Amino acid sequence: MRLRPTSLGLGLVVAVACLVAWQSYAPQDATPTSAALPAAGSAQAPFVRSMQDTLPDGNLQAILNGTVNGHFTPQVYAELRRLFDYYLSAVGEQSIPAITQQIRDELQRRLPPPQAQKAQRLLDLYIAFKRELVDLESKPALAGSGVQAIRNRQWAMQELRGRYFSQEESQGMFGFEDAYDTDAIARLEISQNPALNAAQKQQKLAALDAAMPSVLRNERDASSAVWRADQQAQEMRAKGASEDDIYRMRAKEFDAQAAARLAEVDREEADWKNRIARYREERTRLLAAQANASESERQSALAQLQQNLFSEAERPRLVAYE
Repeated sequence: MRLRPTSLGLGLVVAVACLVAWQSYAPQDATPTSAALPAAGSAQAPFVRSMQDTLPDGNLQAILNGTVNGHFTPQVYAELRRLFDYYLSAVGEQSIPAITQQIRDELQRRLPPPQAQKAQRLLDLYIAFKRELVDLESKPALAGSGVQAIRNRQWAMQELRGRYFSQEESQGMFGFEDAYDTDAIARLEISQNPALNAAQKQQKLAALDAAMPSVLRNERDASSAVWRADQQAQEMRAKGASEDDIYRMRAKEFDAQAAARLAEVDREEADWKNRIARYREERTRLLAAQANASESERQSALAQLQQNLFSEAERPRLVAYE
């Protein structure tokens, strides 16, 4: 399982910034690189390194069960989008054509031909839609972080989707996102309203809480539960608790599967922090040793150090640690 993509109401700039990488990393005629392809005879090898020990999002069994008289139900569209986004999160490690082919292969392998064909049609539309988001974000009229600018981006996004997807497809694929964004924008509008005092803002926010759709309430409650469990884990570690103690606490709070996923997140975070610490130490030593070298020699040595410690997808994040 990989992280849910940023919601596009308040996170449109972030999401489209990721799409811009498509133009840099994914030329139209690109072919799969050998580093990302499964090794010969290794069917279980991940599509890209960052997908190691993860499973594709999207419940394809729900697709099999959710086809009625040849038509997909809204839940099927939601599951397909999760599957698409799982693989599209590999942009930067693989090209768009390679990712698209991987999704096609997954659909053909796991779905009967009629469902696979319908799903592949939706994939083509989804890829084209996400590419056009890049042009959407470049429009000056949609720039800004104010409520109206964010609302304009949401409307523009919905209008763009209408050119690619039917109402049923849009509702299934983006219904939760739209509800989330509408609620988030309403809350931002309240917080930025200078005509309201603190008490009035709290009153209006409470009204939004009361009117919140159950699907959003469940999502918020689940996020709050994860945050509380994380705080409890930090407190337990401070008191000397073992990782096994923390696993049992999480399994009791959620279930064994969720506890295992959270433990994996902890391991990944610890590994990242360790590699960053090592990188900083070795970078300091390298720059000291290369003090009299040319700028190109120093940059070449730094690039080699980064390649030794981090994947291609991770290296852009190192700017924050320079």
